Amino acid sequence: MVQHELPASARVGTGSPVRTCVGCRERAQTVDLLRIVVGEHGPQGAVLVPDPRRRLPGRGAWLHPTADCLSLAERRRAFGRALRVSGKLDTSAVDRMIDPLEKNRHKHS
Repeated sequence: MVQHELPASARVGTGSPVRTCVGCRERAQTVDLLRIVVGEHGPQGAVLVPDPRRRLPGRGAWLHPTADCLSLAERRRAFGRALRVSGKLDTSAVDRMIDPLEKNRHKHS
């Protein structure tokens, strides 16, 4: 079996795997990103759910837990592509989780 070495640009530190933020498109370790999954499909479209423990089933999209990255991902319609869903996406649950994290980070800066 042939093992391939990742290029240096793909290795960001050691330990946890590296993923790309769907908002800013920067690569980061999974511990620094928030996993987002499709929770349910309703009449209003798909509901996106934050998965901070990274345990929920289904395809996941990765996002820096910042309002800027969430806004970029929504503007670029990146969640639909990353999660392979079409139609309207409800990101209110993600927004509710990111808002306190953002306020907490600014308080400690």
